[in-house]
Amino acid sequence: MSSAMSSQQGLDAASAWLEDNFDRIVAEHGVPGATVAVLTDGRITAAAAGVTSLATGVPVDTDTVFQIGSITKIWTTTLVMQLVDDGLLDLDRPLLDYLPELRIADAEAATALTTRHLLTHTAGFEGDIFTDTGRGEDAIEKYVATLTDLPQLFAPGETFSYNNTAFVVLGRLVEVLRGAPYDEVLLERLAGPLGLATVSPSPYEAIRHRAATGHVPGEDGELAAATTWALARSNAPAGSMLAMTATDLLGFARMHLDGGTAADGTRVLAAESVAAMQARQVDLPRLAGMGDAWGLGWELFDTPQGTVVAHDGGTIGQAAFLRVVPEAGVAIALLTNGGDVFGLFSDVVAALLTDLTGVVLADRPAPPAEPSTVEVDRFLGRYADTIYDIEVSQDGDGRLWLDRTPKDIHAEIGEKPIRFELVHFDGDSFITAEPFHGIHVVFAFIGNAPGPSGEARAKYVHYGRVVSRAD
Repeated sequence: MSSAMSSQQGLDAASAWLEDNFDRIVAEHGVPGATVAVLTDGRITAAAAGVTSLATGVPVDTDTVFQIGSITKIWTTTLVMQLVDDGLLDLDRPLLDYLPELRIADAEAATALTTRHLLTHTAGFEGDIFTDTGRGEDAIEKYVATLTDLPQLFAPGETFSYNNTAFVVLGRLVEVLRGAPYDEVLLERLAGPLGLATVSPSPYEAIRHRAATGHVPGEDGELAAATTWALARSNAPAGSMLAMTATDLLGFARMHLDGGTAADGTRVLAAESVAAMQARQVDLPRLAGMGDAWGLGWELFDTPQGTVVAHDGGTIGQAAFLRVVPEAGVAIALLTNGGDVFGLFSDVVAALLTDLTGVVLADRPAPPAEPSTVEVDRFLGRYADTIYDIEVSQDGDGRLWLDRTPKDIHAEIGEKPIRFELVHFDGDSFITAEPFHGIHVVFAFIGNAPGPSGEARAKYVHYGRVVSRAD
């Protein structure tokens, strides 16, 4: 395939290319199983390869459901924007007007919070709280009740910090204003009207279908089926367990491409809300694998050929990718269950996107061939949040190191401490000299905090999430 082409010609060529190549590319990247779907001009083609589990050897087909992880946040945002459409919610009114039950550590910040802050990851409170509050329909309500000591990292609206906790709070907002559990609202107001039969809010629905299992490296470094299928139900609105086929995921994306209408013409979301979700809300520092900006829920990538709206997701050994080019009417979804998922994304999704639309996604950041030498004193020291302790230090040879020690749930699920050597990347950003899970991680040092002698020091280290200085 080469160069952008007509939608009919493009879909047929994409289908033929996937039939000829997808199995091979999936195997080359050591991915146990994967499925991909391509949407253009309202039509979808799909392909599948590999197995649902290395333990069972059951083949993946195009009807196999995978977890979509944090792509769920776009579904949650859509449910929130339906509240706006129905006159039940104003994004810029205080959140406490609608959710008076919310109590966090910083009462002043709580009064300033709006729904827009939560949707744009600018709420400022700790974003990686994964408290398991059981499997009942009240799991989200119970989760929100545990947030009374939730740390506030920065004032609402100050900067972007990816925030899972905020989307659980949004899920509770949906429950309160709709008077029903989150899962029930999602099925009734999205999956049902869109005719998406495989959408599975929990394992209880997923088990009715052929379901993929995630894979993680074992002690010997070899991939093995994960012993846990999903994260806690309490985090469902943020992406802990929603599963579906790649085709059904594109059925949802098609509604966003079609101005908020289902394939049969049913109005699911106002056209104004569709546009608002894709409008630029907050710019990001340059980070590995993340967009240039965020809309309402959507991640935005700037390219010379236009804007790509997107979201990725990761759960226990499963990774999902969604890329949409609204101006071209094209969307691509890739769902995987382990292995070199970023390499597979580049060889399949990025390649198809270019062929169908002409859009060229930027390469993931890489270390400069000859990194410049810069003064690093203001970046040194300890940073901490609820899931990691981070220590930035310089050795006697002048090399910069970042030591990251997991705690809380990340330590419980077996994540190990890791040491990254950092080299200068751009401005106050540094990049790992060696790849980590297939990508070079970028750490940006932002803000200002006075040191012991009044000297200026970085206030935060930012890698998509903000971690505050703690020394």
